[in-house]
Amino acid sequence: MDDVLPQARPALHISDRLPVSDSSPTVPPGGAAAVARGIGRLFRRNQIWVAPEVALPNGRRADLMGIDARGQIIIVEIKVARADLLGDAKWGEYLDHCDRFYWGLCPSLDAGLVSGEAFLPDATGLIIADAYDAEIVRPAATRPLAAARRKSETQRLAALALRRLNLLQDPPPPDEAY
Repeated sequence: MDDVLPQARPALHISDRLPVSDSSPTVPPGGAAAVARGIGRLFRRNQIWVAPEVALPNGRRADLMGIDARGQIIIVEIKVARADLLGDAKWGEYLDHCDRFYWGLCPSLDAGLVSGEAFLPDATGLIIADAYDAEIVRPAATRPLAAARRKSETQRLAALALRRLNLLQDPPPPDEAY
């Protein structure tokens, strides 16, 4: 009876849930959601598939995390406010979980802010995006992950995407603890 599915349901992580959108499908989102949408469109054209709000093993949460056609892991940290960008001291903790790291900024934010040495401009890329599209202003340097880390991150990302897809296709009833 090794084929029997377990009856207990493991608790899902908060990142398993799909981010909730406040806007209708006909009205483009604003703020960070708009930047994420534009970056998603750019990446999709380039065969890079991303998921929003991905929890990392170190307790941080990437705004966008994805994988390209070569299997490289990409993280994008989105900023739409100067204070948020300048006050973010945690972003360096994302670098151990990706091959390429990008800043995703809205057009109204001064891109020069991420040119300072504190933002590692030689290693990090820069994308400017609105709700409709995005442009890579500075390519990200590739810093290859170790094979074991790449495998772990790829499996985590795939499992997250499949859980989200399953919950989208068959949402649990409101009274079901999952």
